[in-house]
Amino acid sequence: MLFDDTYKTIRELSKGVYRDKGSKFIAYLYPLSSENDMKDIIIALKAEHPKARHHCWAMRLSPDRTVFRLNDDGEPSGTAGRPILNTLLSNELTNVMAVVVRYFGGTLLGVPGLINAYKSATVEAVKNAKVIEKTVNSVFRIEFGHPQMNEVMKVVKEEDLKISSQNFDLNCSFLLEIRQSQVNKVLGKLEKIEGLKWK
Repeated sequence: MLFDDTYKTIRELSKGVYRDKGSKFIAYLYPLSSENDMKDIIIALKAEHPKARHHCWAMRLSPDRTVFRLNDDGEPSGTAGRPILNTLLSNELTNVMAVVVRYFGGTLLGVPGLINAYKSATVEAVKNAKVIEKTVNSVFRIEFGHPQMNEVMKVVKEEDLKISSQNFDLNCSFLLEIRQSQVNKVLGKLEKIEGLKWK
């Protein structure tokens, strides 16, 4: 079975700016690992831009295109969050949150103008971002005796696995991150090691 177990995200915060008829749109693109971080990001931006009229945003936390959240923050429905999200989708970015801060310039832009402005600001932030590719990993806890250490480490090295935590008490235990496309192969190798248990 072939399936794609990689996704694109960004390494660090990036920004983009777009201006139209006196209004200024500042887009911030954040790497995001959990929904809990969203509130902190919005609070920090509202503190940094207290005079801004709107803080509109969209976020994706899964390679699944149907999993997202967005907010127009007082702009007409569909003119802010949706164009921000569509920019993330068209660039295939996930585990990101884009927030566009708007300073109103006194002239109404109308629906097409708003959609274009929010999209353009987000596009600028994406252009300035350091896009990286990551793999979708499954995490397994394996337990084994000290005599099996060499065999386990051989599999870890051969398959280039990431050990996210380890414990060497009476028995040894590792938390292993295994790329999804490698899971069956790696577990097949680990099953051959006497006395090793995984879950």
